Amino acid sequence: MLAGLIHAERPDELRRGLRWLYGFVRPQRRRIAGLLLLSCAATLLVLLQPWLTKLLIDEGLLARDYRTLLMVAGAMIAVGIVGTVLAGVNRQLHTRLSGSILFALRSDLYRHLQTLSPAFYGRQRMGDLLSRLDGDVAEIQRFAVDSLFAAVSSVIGLLGAVALMLSLSWKLSLLVLVLVPLETLWLRRMRRKVEARTRTVRERAADVSSFLVETLPAMKFIQASRREADERSRLDDLGARYLDDLLRLQRTEFLTHAIPSTLTSATRAAAFMIGGWWVIEGSWQLGALIAFSTYLGMATGPVNSLLGLYVAIQRMSVSLRRVSELREAPADVVDGADPGAAQRAVPAWQGRIEFDAVVFHHQGRAEAVLDGARLTVPAGSKVALSGASGVGKSTLIDLLHRHYDPQAGTIRLDGADLRALPLGALRRAVAVVSQDIVLFRGTLAENIRYAAPQADEGAVRAAARRAHLDALIASLPQGLETALGERGQQLSGGQRQRIAIARALLQEPCVLVLDEATSAVDEATEAAIIAEVDALFAGRTRILISHRAATLAGCDLRVHLERGRLEVLPPAAVTVRS
Repeated sequence: MLAGLIHAERPDELRRGLRWLYGFVRPQRRRIAGLLLLSCAATLLVLLQPWLTKLLIDEGLLARDYRTLLMVAGAMIAVGIVGTVLAGVNRQLHTRLSGSILFALRSDLYRHLQTLSPAFYGRQRMGDLLSRLDGDVAEIQRFAVDSLFAAVSSVIGLLGAVALMLSLSWKLSLLVLVLVPLETLWLRRMRRKVEARTRTVRERAADVSSFLVETLPAMKFIQASRREADERSRLDDLGARYLDDLLRLQRTEFLTHAIPSTLTSATRAAAFMIGGWWVIEGSWQLGALIAFSTYLGMATGPVNSLLGLYVAIQRMSVSLRRVSELREAPADVVDGADPGAAQRAVPAWQGRIEFDAVVFHHQGRAEAVLDGARLTVPAGSKVALSGASGVGKSTLIDLLHRHYDPQAGTIRLDGADLRALPLGALRRAVAVVSQDIVLFRGTLAENIRYAAPQADEGAVRAAARRAHLDALIASLPQGLETALGERGQQLSGGQRQRIAIARALLQEPCVLVLDEATSAVDEATEAAIIAEVDALFAGRTRILISHRAATLAGCDLRVHLERGRLEVLPPAAVTVRS
């Protein structure tokens, strides 16, 4: 039914999005039912107040009945106290419910994002992804929960107010029948403007987020290039565009609600004029007029809320489409379906690698990275992989790690097709240490055990010692429990490399790849690191990618990648191109 209210260009996509959304709402139905009961009780107490005011005026004040006056005043105080308690309880339960659904939606979307390949992230702006994960998911959650309770409360409030208005004067109640159609026609007219401008504002917010995500990590380079003023100017321009579109949206929303509000005020004025005339003529009581006017406000308020819900649906549909675009982004790699492979222990693997007529090219590019490539890497060998910059050496490792799958051919590990292996087992068996060492905000110990979270403190200390991190640990105030800063920027290149080696030791892979891992250190430090790797990972398959000939010296197998082919070179011939 809800999908029918959304006049969208892609209704099927919205229906799928709504099914996804309510898949997280349904498990909370008991909490929702309890909160609805509390909301109903709170609404009934609100409806009771004007009637008590009528009794206070007509049966107490004007009738000079002190007993009735005291009793009604006491009832008003009691209703106020109960209403306050209900409001507090309702707020707590509502916040818990909203938070549960919000974080469940965000977690599910994040889980899907974890399945997408590096190519997807290469096409996306990080700020836009953050905007969808944060703002758009929150907008969807607010609609799913807040709008539900607002709609139920509005319906109960409207029905109760209309019933009490009819009991006071059925003639004046006809004013509501004139008001509602006029407001409905106006909101239908404004719907498309609200939807279009809401989407524009979302995109402008994503532009600002993308700028910050891009420039903050590069602040050192911006300072060195003396471009601070230019970048501030870019941010100011983005902020001005965002503000302009936000103001346009607010003006549109103001007009959307201002006309119904003006009609409501005119209707209440008409009720006061007609009802006041009756009071002056003596055919109606003053308390009844005040109560009727209050109930008229209570009736038009829910009417405006319900009609405003129509606008909220359009705003939510914008966010739902943006989130659905992420949810429906296809995963290039699907987890292996061979259940027996999951039982294979990583240490039992030998590390034999085979490329059998492998063909791979990136989407949208005609030139193939691998074009019928064939190669056999014996288990436990040390391999030098060379080739010109941009030829696809890192992509070859991504294929081995199954961030991509080849369009044709097969890659095997110890005779098993990688596509038949569970991703978790494969990526534990193959460890990759790249040029850009990833460190998170956390302790040194947490960063070392990141790829093997089950490792105990003794194993972490042993790995750190074998990776020659003793000097670093001794220099830190809390040793292994010292918190590293953002991305570990205070550490040297060699220290970061040794942390990555310690992480790989805990992972216990059968294949270790060093993908330009030592390019940030000098040749002496590089030679020491390579020697340590050879000693620590002796007997395991090692693949070294580097532009330095010295790095590739002493390898058992020399492989050169050029024009999509893997060529095994003679022992003394290593072609290195920068």
